[in-house]
Amino acid sequence: MPVPQYGALGHLFTAARAVQMVCLIAIIGMASNFIAEIVAVQQAPHSVLIGTLTVTCIAALYIIINYILYFDNQLSFLLSTGVDSLLMIALIVIAVKTGMPISYLHCNQLSSTGSTSDFVESVKDNMKATNYWVWIGASKASCYEMKSIWGLSIGLCILFFVTAVASVCMWRRQKTGGAPAAPYKDIEG
Repeated sequence: MPVPQYGALGHLFTAARAVQMVCLIAIIGMASNFIAEIVAVQQAPHSVLIGTLTVTCIAALYIIINYILYFDNQLSFLLSTGVDSLLMIALIVIAVKTGMPISYLHCNQLSSTGSTSDFVESVKDNMKATNYWVWIGASKASCYEMKSIWGLSIGLCILFFVTAVASVCMWRRQKTGGAPAAPYKDIEG
C-alpha cells in the first residue's frame, strides 16, 4: 500500500496526529476518573468536566477516521482544516474554563493523603457554585491530575493549529499537482 507522499508536511502531520492521540487518551482517562469519583459520592459532575470528556472523545474518534482517510489518500484537506480549527477553538474554551481556577492552586502545598470523593462529600454545598476548584484540591494527586488536563488541553490547542496549517499546505500542494521537491543536489562542473 503506497504511503501518501507529502514530504516533511506529511511527516509533521503524522507525528502531530500521534501526539494528539496520546494527549487525548490521557485527558479521557483523567477526566473519567474525576467524573467517576464525583458520581461515587452521588454528586453531579461539573459541566466543564463533562464538556472536556465529550470534546476529547469526539476528537479521538475524528483523529482515527481522519488518519485512515489520509493514509488511503482519501482525505479532504480543507474539511480536515475546518474540523481541526473547530476542535482547536473547543480546546481553547476548555483550557480557559479549566485554567481560571486551576492556575491559583499550589499542588505542592496540599496534603498527600485524602481522596477526591471524600473531599467532594464534605463540600457538596460548594459543588453547585461556579468555582468548582474547591473540590479539586483534595490531594496533591488530584490537583496535579487536573493541572495535567489543563496543560494537555493547551498543548492540544497548539497541535490542532499545527495540523490545520499542515492540512492547508498539503491541500495547496495537491491542488497545484505539485509533488514534494526533490532533495537538493550539488551541481558540479
